[in-house]
Amino acid sequence: MWLRPEPGRRRPRYTRDDLARAAVHIADTEGIEAVSMRRVAAELGAGTMTLYHYVTTKNELFTLMTDAVVSENIVPDAEMPTEWRAAVTAIALRTRAALRRHPWVFDIVDHPGIGPNGVRHFDQSLGALDDLGLDLTDRLDVIGVVDEYVFGFCLRERELFQPRDADNSTFDGLLKYLFTLVESGDFPNLRQLVDQHGMRGVWEQIEAHNTDVGRFERNLDRLLDGIERDIFRR
Repeated sequence: MWLRPEPGRRRPRYTRDDLARAAVHIADTEGIEAVSMRRVAAELGAGTMTLYHYVTTKNELFTLMTDAVVSENIVPDAEMPTEWRAAVTAIALRTRAALRRHPWVFDIVDHPGIGPNGVRHFDQSLGALDDLGLDLTDRLDVIGVVDEYVFGFCLRERELFQPRDADNSTFDGLLKYLFTLVESGDFPNLRQLVDQHGMRGVWEQIEAHNTDVGRFERNLDRLLDGIERDIFRR
C-alpha cells in the first residue's frame, strides 16, 4: 500500500491520513468492531467506494490505523533526551500512553504492515542507543525487551481493568472458588498469605498493587538496571 501513489494527479479530496484519523476516532469512541469501510466513509461524508481509491481492503485500513497510533510513540526531537536511559524511558512512556489511549489496537488480529511511522519509531529507538557502541544484535535485544515489557504491561493492564458486574456476585464467587483451592492444601504459599490477611485482604492487596501508578516506571527502571549492568560489565 505504501508504495502505491495516492489517487489523483491533482490534490485529492482526502488523504490516507484523513482515513486513518476517521477510523481511529471511530475505534476510540465505538470500539474496533464498529470500524468498517462504510462507517469510515460516513464519518468522512464520502461514498464507500471512494475509500477503495486509497485502500483496497479492510486490512489496509487497519494498517493505516496502526501506523497512526504508532506515530504517537515518537518523541519530538526537542524533547528527546541525549542520555540513553532517559531516551529509552521517554519512548517507553509515550508508547504506553498511546496504547492506553487506543487499547483496541490489541484487537487487530492480523499483523498490520509496517508503515512509515513504525519505521520512524524503530529508527528513533536505534538512535537512543547510539552512544553505547553496541552491535546490532545487542541493540535489537534492548529495543525488543523494552517493547515487550511495554506492550505486555499494557495488554495485562487492559485485562485487569475489565468492568466488574454491578452486584459483585461474580467477584464473590471468584473469592469463594479461590478459597476452596487454598483449603485443598495444594497452595502452601497462598495459604500462608490467606492465614495472615484473609482471602479478601490478599485480593485487595493484589488489586492495590495492580493499580499502583508507580509500578510501570519502577519496573522499567529495574529492567534498565539489568541491561546497564550487562552492558558495562563487558
